[in-house]
Amino acid sequence: MVDMSNLLNLQITIFCLMAAGYILTKLQILSADARKPLSNLLINFILPCNMITSFLMEFNQKILTDCLVILIVSICIQVFAVLTSKHFYPKTNDSKLPVLRYGTIASNAGFMGNPIAQGLYGDQGLLYASIYLIPMRTVMWSFGVACFTGTKGKGVVKKILTHPCIIAVFIGLFLMITQIQLPQGIEQTLRYAGNANTALSMILIGNILAEVHASEILDTNAWWYCVVRLAIIPIIVLITCNFAGIDEMVKQVSVVLSGMPAAATTAILAAKYDGDTHFAAKIVFISTLLSMLSVPLLCILMN
Repeated sequence: MVDMSNLLNLQITIFCLMAAGYILTKLQILSADARKPLSNLLINFILPCNMITSFLMEFNQKILTDCLVILIVSICIQVFAVLTSKHFYPKTNDSKLPVLRYGTIASNAGFMGNPIAQGLYGDQGLLYASIYLIPMRTVMWSFGVACFTGTKGKGVVKKILTHPCIIAVFIGLFLMITQIQLPQGIEQTLRYAGNANTALSMILIGNILAEVHASEILDTNAWWYCVVRLAIIPIIVLITCNFAGIDEMVKQVSVVLSGMPAAATTAILAAKYDGDTHFAAKIVFISTLLSMLSVPLLCILMN
């Protein structure tokens, strides 16, 4: 069960941090040029530290079973998203379709989902979220890139296996299974660095949102995408998990993460591969704002 007062406080915190990023960008205190180094700092250091510390807990059979279950659930969600991503948007023009397909298979479950999972369910929720993200990151760097390029690209396997967040999961699993105790100084370093994850992630999202003007949000393709990403997919996951009798916390983490908004990488990859960058930024903007309402509604539905 989700503590609704805790959820409300978490949503207020996330909104304020995103607003801070938005305002700082509009005041030109935080520039668009800062986005890449901040993203690199998050992906390569802060988020891996945050993920490793989530594994520093007592290991037992139930945790192992739940990790395997959420991994299977996540794989099924990714397969479903890949197979249906094109069929959700049958009347979309060619320039927008790659953006919509990528946005359907790759959500912001890392930057936004991890802080929410940790805020709602503690370190165990973050642990499950870290496992959940393995299949999504695998698909986003393989099939996801192919949405824009039409090919599988070179070095995909290497890119997946050497991704800092994937490496962090392997390190965390090793520490949890072996129950090796890290020196206190190292553990504290990981925790202090990891604690910056929520603030920096949300400020970065606010920085991205500042590029889209409010007058541009009236786009039927973007709004239909939000229905798919924020409602249809998580409701299907919820119904399926209930039918399969999945553990309550595993179910709730899976549903919440499957209902995350479009990933910031949607706009980044669209720009890199000459896609519709403006439309990509638009779906990130609209879906992120709407998720402030949809995530609490999903939690209420599960309660």
